[in-house]
Amino acid sequence: MDFLNTAAPVKAPVVRNIPAAEKPTLIGLSREEMGRALVGKGVAERQVKMRVSQLWHWLYVRGVSDFDDMTNVSKDMREMLKTHFTIARPEIVDEQISNDGTRKWLLRFPARGAGRPVEIETVYIPEEGRGTLCISSQVGCTLTCSFCHTGTQKLVRNLTAEEILSQLLLARDRLGDFPDRDTPAGAIVPAEGRKVSNIVMMGMGEPLYNFESVKTALLIATDGDGLSLSKRRVTLSTSGIVPEIYRTGSEIGVMLAISLHAVRDELRDMLVPINKKYPLKELLDACRAYPSLSNARRITFEYVMLKDVNDTLEDAKLLVQLLKGIPAKINLIPFNPWPGTNYQCSDWEQIERFADFINQAGYASPIRTPRGRDILAACGQLKSESERMRKVERMAFEAMMIVGHGEDD
Repeated sequence: MDFLNTAAPVKAPVVRNIPAAEKPTLIGLSREEMGRALVGKGVAERQVKMRVSQLWHWLYVRGVSDFDDMTNVSKDMREMLKTHFTIARPEIVDEQISNDGTRKWLLRFPARGAGRPVEIETVYIPEEGRGTLCISSQVGCTLTCSFCHTGTQKLVRNLTAEEILSQLLLARDRLGDFPDRDTPAGAIVPAEGRKVSNIVMMGMGEPLYNFESVKTALLIATDGDGLSLSKRRVTLSTSGIVPEIYRTGSEIGVMLAISLHAVRDELRDMLVPINKKYPLKELLDACRAYPSLSNARRITFEYVMLKDVNDTLEDAKLLVQLLKGIPAKINLIPFNPWPGTNYQCSDWEQIERFADFINQAGYASPIRTPRGRDILAACGQLKSESERMRKVERMAFEAMMIVGHGEDD
Protein backbone atom coordinates (compact mmCIF):
# COMPACT_ATOMS: atom_id res chain seq x y z
CA MET A 1 0.00 0.00 0.00
CA ASP A 2 1.44 3.41 -0.97
CA PHE A 3 0.91 5.60 2.14
CA LEU A 4 2.50 8.60 0.35
CA ASN A 5 -0.21 8.79 -2.33
CA THR A 6 -2.72 11.17 -0.79
CA ALA A 7 -4.84 11.77 -3.92
CA ALA A 8 -8.47 10.74 -3.62
CA PRO A 9 -9.06 7.39 -5.31
CA VAL A 10 -11.07 7.37 -8.51
CA LYS A 11 -14.45 5.79 -7.79
CA ALA A 12 -16.17 3.51 -10.23
CA PRO A 13 -19.56 4.85 -11.35
CA VAL A 14 -22.38 3.60 -9.17
CA VAL A 15 -25.21 1.94 -11.07
CA ARG A 16 -28.31 2.22 -8.93
CA ASN A 17 -30.52 -0.81 -8.99
CA ILE A 18 -33.85 0.95 -9.52
CA PRO A 19 -36.82 -0.87 -7.97
CA ALA A 20 -39.26 -2.15 -10.60
CA ALA A 21 -42.04 0.04 -9.20
CA GLU A 22 -40.00 3.16 -10.04
CA LYS A 23 -39.07 2.16 -13.57
CA PRO A 24 -41.18 3.20 -16.54
CA THR A 25 -43.09 0.33 -18.08
CA LEU A 26 -43.06 -0.71 -21.72
CA ILE A 27 -46.56 -2.18 -21.42
CA GLY A 28 -49.26 0.14 -22.70
CA LEU A 29 -46.97 2.19 -24.94
CA SER A 30 -47.78 2.62 -28.61
CA ARG A 31 -45.12 1.52 -31.06
CA GLU A 32 -44.08 5.13 -31.53
CA GLU A 33 -43.83 5.73 -27.77
CA MET A 34 -41.86 2.53 -27.32
CA GLY A 35 -39.46 3.57 -30.06
CA ARG A 36 -38.86 6.96 -28.45
CA ALA A 37 -38.24 5.28 -25.09
CA LEU A 38 -35.61 3.01 -26.62
CA VAL A 39 -33.87 5.87 -28.44
CA GLY A 40 -33.76 7.73 -25.13
CA LYS A 41 -31.72 4.88 -23.68
CA GLY A 42 -29.21 4.73 -26.52
CA VAL A 43 -30.74 2.36 -29.07
CA ALA A 44 -29.62 3.41 -32.57
CA GLU A 45 -32.33 4.93 -34.76
CA ARG A 46 -31.70 2.37 -37.48
CA GLN A 47 -32.46 -0.47 -35.03
CA VAL A 48 -35.60 0.97 -33.46
CA LYS A 49 -38.21 -0.52 -35.79
CA MET A 50 -36.71 -4.00 -35.45
CA ARG A 51 -36.37 -3.72 -31.65
CA VAL A 52 -39.95 -2.51 -31.23
CA SER A 53 -41.18 -5.40 -33.37
CA GLN A 54 -39.24 -7.85 -31.18
CA LEU A 55 -40.57 -6.40 -27.95
CA TRP A 56 -44.14 -6.21 -29.26
CA HIS A 57 -44.05 -9.89 -30.15
CA TRP A 58 -42.64 -10.95 -26.78
CA LEU A 59 -45.05 -8.79 -24.77
CA TYR A 60 -48.29 -9.38 -26.65
CA VAL A 61 -47.93 -12.63 -28.60
CA ARG A 62 -45.79 -14.68 -26.21
CA GLY A 63 -46.88 -12.89 -23.05
CA VAL A 64 -43.52 -12.73 -21.28
CA SER A 65 -43.13 -10.68 -18.10
CA ASP A 66 -39.35 -11.07 -17.73
CA PHE A 67 -36.81 -9.61 -20.17
CA ASP A 68 -34.59 -12.68 -19.72
CA ASP A 69 -37.25 -14.77 -21.50
CA MET A 70 -36.75 -12.78 -24.72
CA THR A 71 -34.41 -15.34 -26.20
CA ASN A 72 -33.76 -13.66 -29.56
CA VAL A 73 -32.75 -10.37 -27.92
CA SER A 74 -29.04 -9.96 -27.24
CA LYS A 75 -27.80 -10.20 -23.65
CA ASP A 76 -26.55 -6.61 -23.69
CA MET A 77 -29.93 -5.38 -24.89
CA ARG A 78 -31.73 -7.41 -22.22
CA GLU A 79 -29.47 -5.95 -19.53
CA MET A 80 -30.21 -2.43 -20.77
CA LEU A 81 -33.95 -3.13 -20.75
CA LYS A 82 -33.81 -4.58 -17.22
CA THR A 83 -31.87 -1.57 -15.98
CA HIS A 84 -34.25 1.05 -17.33
CA PHE A 85 -37.69 -0.52 -17.80
CA THR A 86 -40.17 -2.97 -16.33
CA ILE A 87 -42.73 -5.35 -17.79
CA ALA A 88 -43.81 -6.83 -14.46
CA ARG A 89 -47.38 -7.88 -13.77
CA PRO A 90 -49.39 -6.29 -10.94
CA GLU A 91 -49.34 -7.94 -7.53
CA ILE A 92 -52.15 -10.43 -6.88
CA VAL A 93 -53.50 -9.65 -3.42
CA ASP A 94 -56.26 -12.25 -3.63
CA GLU A 95 -57.66 -14.72 -6.15
CA GLN A 96 -61.12 -16.18 -5.64
CA ILE A 97 -62.63 -18.98 -7.69
CA SER A 98 -66.38 -19.54 -7.71
CA ASN A 99 -68.04 -22.90 -7.89
CA ASP A 100 -69.13 -22.05 -11.45
CA GLY A 101 -65.59 -21.23 -12.61
CA THR A 102 -65.86 -17.46 -12.29
CA ARG A 103 -62.58 -15.97 -11.06
CA LYS A 104 -62.01 -12.66 -9.34
CA TRP A 105 -58.59 -11.12 -8.81
CA LEU A 106 -57.83 -8.32 -6.38
CA LEU A 107 -54.80 -6.59 -7.93
CA ARG A 108 -52.47 -4.03 -6.41
CA PHE A 109 -50.64 -1.44 -8.49
CA PRO A 110 -47.71 0.57 -7.13
CA ALA A 111 -47.96 4.19 -6.08
CA ARG A 112 -47.81 6.80 -8.83
CA GLY A 113 -45.93 9.95 -7.86
CA ALA A 114 -46.81 10.92 -4.31
CA GLY A 115 -49.79 8.58 -4.16
CA ARG A 116 -50.22 5.25 -2.46
CA PRO A 117 -50.59 1.77 -3.92
CA VAL A 118 -54.12 1.14 -5.19
CA GLU A 119 -56.24 -1.97 -5.58
CA ILE A 120 -58.80 -2.91 -8.21
CA GLU A 121 -60.81 -5.99 -9.14
CA THR A 122 -60.87 -7.98 -12.39
CA VAL A 123 -63.38 -10.75 -13.09
CA TYR A 124 -63.26 -13.70 -15.53
CA ILE A 125 -66.37 -15.66 -16.51
CA PRO A 126 -66.10 -18.84 -18.61
CA GLU A 127 -69.06 -19.48 -20.89
CA GLU A 128 -69.93 -22.02 -23.53
CA GLY A 129 -67.67 -21.17 -26.46
CA ARG A 130 -66.17 -18.04 -24.93
CA GLY A 131 -64.40 -16.62 -21.90
CA THR A 132 -65.18 -13.04 -20.88
CA LEU A 133 -62.88 -10.80 -18.85
CA CYS A 134 -64.33 -7.78 -17.06
CA ILE A 135 -61.71 -5.02 -16.80
CA SER A 136 -61.63 -1.97 -14.52
CA SER A 137 -60.71 1.51 -15.75
CA GLN A 138 -60.65 3.53 -12.50
CA VAL A 139 -60.00 3.01 -8.81
CA GLY A 140 -63.46 3.77 -7.44
CA CYS A 141 -66.02 5.77 -9.39
CA THR A 142 -67.42 9.31 -9.58
CA LEU A 143 -70.91 8.51 -10.81
CA THR A 144 -72.64 7.47 -7.54
CA CYS A 145 -75.39 5.47 -9.26
CA SER A 146 -77.78 4.80 -6.40
CA PHE A 147 -78.11 1.04 -6.95
CA CYS A 148 -74.39 0.37 -7.49
CA HIS A 149 -72.03 -0.89 -4.77
CA THR A 150 -68.91 0.22 -6.65
CA GLY A 151 -70.25 3.77 -6.64
CA THR A 152 -69.96 3.85 -2.85
CA GLN A 153 -66.17 3.82 -3.21
CA LYS A 154 -65.08 7.34 -4.12
CA LEU A 155 -62.76 7.87 -7.06
CA VAL A 156 -59.10 7.55 -6.11
CA ARG A 157 -57.57 7.92 -9.57
CA ASN A 158 -57.71 6.82 -13.17
CA LEU A 159 -55.81 3.71 -14.19
CA THR A 160 -53.03 4.08 -16.74
CA ALA A 161 -53.12 2.32 -20.10
CA GLU A 162 -50.55 -0.12 -18.71
CA GLU A 163 -52.69 -0.91 -15.67
CA ILE A 164 -55.76 -1.50 -17.84
CA LEU A 165 -53.87 -3.72 -20.27
CA SER A 166 -52.05 -5.58 -17.48
CA GLN A 167 -55.38 -6.97 -16.26
CA LEU A 168 -55.74 -8.78 -19.58
CA LEU A 169 -52.13 -9.97 -19.58
CA LEU A 170 -52.35 -11.28 -16.02
CA ALA A 171 -55.62 -13.10 -16.69
CA ARG A 172 -54.12 -14.80 -19.73
CA ASP A 173 -51.10 -15.76 -17.59
CA ARG A 174 -53.26 -17.27 -14.87
CA LEU A 175 -55.43 -19.18 -17.34
CA GLY A 176 -52.60 -20.52 -19.49
CA ASP A 177 -53.80 -18.52 -22.49
CA PHE A 178 -50.42 -17.63 -23.98
CA PRO A 179 -48.40 -20.01 -26.23
CA ASP A 180 -46.51 -22.71 -24.31
CA ARG A 181 -48.56 -22.07 -21.17
CA ASP A 182 -50.72 -24.72 -19.58
CA THR A 183 -54.20 -24.15 -18.21
CA PRO A 184 -54.18 -24.65 -14.42
CA ALA A 185 -55.50 -28.02 -13.28
CA GLY A 186 -59.22 -27.89 -12.59
CA ALA A 187 -59.77 -24.49 -14.23
CA ILE A 188 -63.11 -24.05 -16.01
CA VAL A 189 -62.44 -22.53 -19.43
CA PRO A 190 -63.96 -22.76 -22.94
CA ALA A 191 -63.39 -26.17 -24.52
CA GLU A 192 -61.89 -24.66 -27.67
CA GLY A 193 -60.10 -21.50 -28.71
CA ARG A 194 -58.89 -18.75 -26.46
CA LYS A 195 -59.54 -18.82 -22.75
CA VAL A 196 -60.05 -15.03 -22.86
CA SER A 197 -61.94 -14.46 -26.09
CA ASN A 198 -64.03 -11.42 -25.08
CA ILE A 199 -63.37 -8.42 -22.87
CA VAL A 200 -65.78 -5.91 -21.38
CA MET A 201 -64.88 -2.52 -19.94
CA MET A 202 -67.44 -2.60 -17.17
CA GLY A 203 -65.44 -3.21 -14.02
CA MET A 204 -64.73 -0.47 -11.52
CA GLY A 205 -65.14 3.05 -12.86
CA GLU A 206 -66.60 4.87 -15.87
CA PRO A 207 -64.35 4.09 -18.87
CA LEU A 208 -65.25 7.26 -20.77
CA TYR A 209 -64.03 9.43 -17.90
CA ASN A 210 -60.62 7.88 -18.57
CA PHE A 211 -60.92 7.98 -22.33
CA GLU A 212 -57.30 8.32 -23.48
CA SER A 213 -55.94 5.49 -21.33
CA VAL A 214 -58.85 3.22 -22.24
CA LYS A 215 -58.42 4.03 -25.92
CA THR A 216 -54.69 3.24 -25.84
CA ALA A 217 -55.23 -0.04 -24.00
CA LEU A 218 -58.04 -1.23 -26.28
CA LEU A 219 -56.17 -0.35 -29.47
CA ILE A 220 -53.24 -2.46 -28.24
CA ALA A 221 -55.60 -5.29 -27.21
CA THR A 222 -57.11 -5.34 -30.71
CA ASP A 223 -53.82 -4.88 -32.60
CA GLY A 224 -53.56 -7.65 -35.20
CA ASP A 225 -49.84 -8.22 -34.60
CA GLY A 226 -50.18 -8.69 -30.85
CA LEU A 227 -53.07 -9.66 -28.58
CA SER A 228 -55.27 -9.58 -31.69
CA LEU A 229 -58.73 -9.54 -30.10
CA SER A 230 -61.54 -8.82 -32.55
CA LYS A 231 -63.18 -5.43 -31.99
CA ARG A 232 -66.49 -7.24 -32.25
CA ARG A 233 -65.48 -9.15 -29.10
CA VAL A 234 -64.59 -6.03 -27.11
CA THR A 235 -67.40 -4.12 -25.40
CA LEU A 236 -67.13 -0.75 -23.69
CA SER A 237 -69.88 -0.03 -21.19
CA THR A 238 -70.77 3.54 -20.26
CA SER A 239 -73.39 5.25 -18.15
CA GLY A 240 -73.78 7.81 -20.92
CA ILE A 241 -70.89 10.25 -21.35
CA VAL A 242 -72.28 11.50 -24.65
CA PRO A 243 -69.31 13.38 -26.20
CA GLU A 244 -67.01 10.39 -25.63
CA ILE A 245 -69.57 7.98 -27.10
CA TYR A 246 -69.06 9.74 -30.44
CA ARG A 247 -65.28 9.52 -29.95
CA THR A 248 -65.49 5.84 -29.02
CA GLY A 249 -67.19 5.05 -32.30
CA SER A 250 -64.74 7.02 -34.44
CA GLU A 251 -61.46 6.44 -32.57
CA ILE A 252 -61.77 2.96 -31.01
CA GLY A 253 -64.56 1.18 -32.90
CA VAL A 254 -65.45 -1.47 -30.33
CA MET A 255 -68.91 -2.67 -29.34
CA LEU A 256 -70.97 -0.36 -27.12
CA ALA A 257 -73.06 -1.08 -24.04
CA ILE A 258 -75.20 1.52 -22.27
CA SER A 259 -76.15 1.33 -18.59
CA LEU A 260 -79.71 2.55 -19.15
CA HIS A 261 -81.85 1.31 -16.22
CA ALA A 262 -84.70 3.81 -16.66
CA VAL A 263 -86.92 5.14 -19.44
CA ARG A 264 -87.89 8.48 -17.90
CA ASP A 265 -85.48 11.30 -17.20
CA GLU A 266 -86.79 12.00 -13.70
CA LEU A 267 -86.15 8.39 -12.61
CA ARG A 268 -82.84 8.06 -14.44
CA ASP A 269 -81.68 11.32 -12.81
CA MET A 270 -81.97 9.45 -9.51
CA LEU A 271 -80.65 6.05 -10.56
CA VAL A 272 -77.87 7.28 -12.88
CA PRO A 273 -77.13 10.92 -11.92
CA ILE A 274 -75.03 11.61 -15.03
CA ASN A 275 -78.41 11.73 -16.79
CA LYS A 276 -78.84 15.28 -15.41
CA LYS A 277 -75.94 16.33 -17.65
CA TYR A 278 -76.69 14.06 -20.62
CA PRO A 279 -80.44 13.26 -20.64
CA LEU A 280 -82.04 10.39 -22.48
CA LYS A 281 -82.63 12.18 -25.79
CA GLU A 282 -78.96 13.21 -26.12
CA LEU A 283 -77.82 9.75 -25.09
CA LEU A 284 -80.01 7.92 -27.59
CA ASP A 285 -79.11 10.35 -30.38
CA ALA A 286 -75.45 9.45 -29.79
CA CYS A 287 -76.38 5.77 -29.92
CA ARG A 288 -78.21 6.18 -33.22
CA ALA A 289 -75.12 7.86 -34.66
CA TYR A 290 -72.73 5.09 -33.54
CA PRO A 291 -70.83 3.80 -36.60
CA SER A 292 -71.56 0.52 -38.38
CA LEU A 293 -74.70 -0.43 -36.46
CA SER A 294 -76.58 -3.40 -37.85
CA ASN A 295 -78.43 -6.48 -36.65
CA ALA A 296 -75.02 -8.15 -36.47
CA ARG A 297 -73.46 -5.22 -34.63
CA ARG A 298 -75.95 -4.09 -32.01
CA ILE A 299 -75.73 -1.80 -29.01
CA THR A 300 -76.41 -3.57 -25.73
CA PHE A 301 -78.63 -1.76 -23.24
CA GLU A 302 -78.25 -2.86 -19.63
CA TYR A 303 -81.40 -2.68 -17.53
CA VAL A 304 -81.26 -3.64 -13.85
CA MET A 305 -84.61 -4.87 -12.55
CA LEU A 306 -85.63 -2.98 -9.39
CA LYS A 307 -88.85 -3.97 -7.66
CA ASP A 308 -91.58 -1.31 -7.89
CA VAL A 309 -89.09 1.17 -9.36
CA ASN A 310 -88.60 0.46 -13.08
CA ASP A 311 -90.19 -2.93 -13.74
CA THR A 312 -93.78 -2.27 -14.87
CA LEU A 313 -95.15 -3.15 -18.30
CA GLU A 314 -95.52 0.58 -18.91
CA ASP A 315 -91.75 0.84 -18.44
CA ALA A 316 -91.30 -1.97 -20.96
CA LYS A 317 -93.52 -0.16 -23.50
CA LEU A 318 -91.57 3.09 -23.08
CA LEU A 319 -88.29 1.19 -23.42
CA VAL A 320 -89.35 -0.23 -26.79
CA GLN A 321 -90.43 3.23 -27.95
CA LEU A 322 -87.16 4.84 -26.84
CA LEU A 323 -85.01 2.34 -28.72
CA LYS A 324 -86.97 2.47 -31.97
CA GLY A 325 -84.59 2.48 -34.91
CA ILE A 326 -81.52 1.38 -32.91
CA PRO A 327 -80.22 -2.16 -33.57
CA ALA A 328 -80.20 -3.26 -29.95
CA LYS A 329 -80.12 -6.06 -27.43
CA ILE A 330 -81.59 -5.45 -23.96
CA ASN A 331 -79.97 -7.29 -21.08
CA LEU A 332 -82.30 -7.64 -18.10
CA ILE A 333 -80.31 -7.91 -14.88
CA PRO A 334 -81.94 -9.07 -11.67
CA PHE A 335 -80.67 -6.66 -9.01
CA ASN A 336 -77.74 -7.88 -6.92
CA PRO A 337 -78.29 -6.78 -3.30
CA TRP A 338 -75.42 -5.39 -1.25
CA PRO A 339 -75.12 -4.23 2.36
CA GLY A 340 -76.87 -0.91 2.92
CA THR A 341 -78.89 -0.80 -0.29
CA ASN A 342 -82.53 0.31 -0.21
CA TYR A 343 -83.48 -1.53 -3.41
CA GLN A 344 -84.93 -4.98 -3.92
CA CYS A 345 -84.83 -7.28 -6.91
CA SER A 346 -87.99 -7.49 -9.00
CA ASP A 347 -90.08 -10.63 -8.57
CA TRP A 348 -89.02 -13.30 -11.05
CA GLU A 349 -92.49 -13.53 -12.59
CA GLN A 350 -92.45 -9.77 -13.24
CA ILE A 351 -88.99 -9.98 -14.86
CA GLU A 352 -90.31 -12.70 -17.18
CA ARG A 353 -93.38 -10.63 -18.12
CA PHE A 354 -91.11 -7.66 -18.84
CA ALA A 355 -88.83 -9.83 -21.00
CA ASP A 356 -91.74 -11.40 -22.89
CA PHE A 357 -93.10 -7.99 -23.86
CA ILE A 358 -89.72 -6.83 -25.19
CA ASN A 359 -89.17 -10.08 -27.06
CA GLN A 360 -92.57 -9.78 -28.74
CA ALA A 361 -91.60 -6.26 -29.82
CA GLY A 362 -88.65 -7.74 -31.72
CA TYR A 363 -85.75 -7.15 -29.31
CA ALA A 364 -83.61 -9.89 -27.82
CA SER A 365 -83.89 -9.52 -24.04
CA PRO A 366 -81.99 -12.28 -22.24
CA ILE A 367 -82.33 -12.51 -18.47
CA ARG A 368 -78.93 -12.95 -16.92
CA THR A 369 -78.27 -16.22 -15.10
CA PRO A 370 -76.45 -16.36 -11.75
CA ARG A 371 -72.66 -16.35 -12.06
CA GLY A 372 -69.96 -15.92 -9.44
CA ARG A 373 -72.58 -15.29 -6.79
CA ASP A 374 -70.42 -16.67 -3.98
CA ILE A 375 -67.48 -14.30 -4.59
CA LEU A 376 -69.18 -10.90 -5.10
CA ALA A 377 -68.25 -10.78 -8.79
CA ALA A 378 -71.38 -9.12 -10.13
CA CYS A 379 -71.77 -5.78 -11.83
CA GLY A 380 -72.18 -3.14 -9.17
CA GLN A 381 -70.59 -5.42 -6.59
CA LEU A 382 -66.95 -4.76 -7.50
CA LYS A 383 -65.33 -2.79 -4.72
CA SER A 384 -61.77 -3.22 -3.52
CA GLU A 385 -62.72 -2.73 0.12
CA SER A 386 -65.82 -4.90 0.07
CA GLU A 387 -67.58 -5.36 3.37
CA ARG A 388 -66.91 -8.68 5.04
CA MET A 389 -70.00 -10.84 5.13
CA ARG A 390 -70.83 -14.29 6.30
CA LYS A 391 -70.62 -16.79 3.47
CA VAL A 392 -74.31 -17.60 3.76
CA GLU A 393 -75.10 -13.94 2.95
CA ARG A 394 -72.61 -13.76 0.11
CA MET A 395 -74.08 -16.86 -1.51
CA ALA A 396 -77.32 -14.91 -1.93
CA PHE A 397 -75.71 -12.48 -4.38
CA GLU A 398 -75.87 -13.07 -8.14
CA ALA A 399 -73.32 -12.13 -10.75
CA MET A 400 -75.07 -11.50 -14.03
CA MET A 401 -73.65 -8.43 -15.72
CA ILE A 402 -70.60 -9.64 -17.56
CA VAL A 403 -71.76 -12.55 -19.70
CA GLY A 404 -73.06 -12.38 -23.24
CA HIS A 405 -71.24 -9.30 -24.51
CA GLY A 406 -69.59 -9.01 -27.90
CA GLU A 407 -70.32 -10.90 -31.06
CA ASP A 408 -69.17 -14.42 -31.89
CA ASP A 409 -67.08 -14.14 -35.06
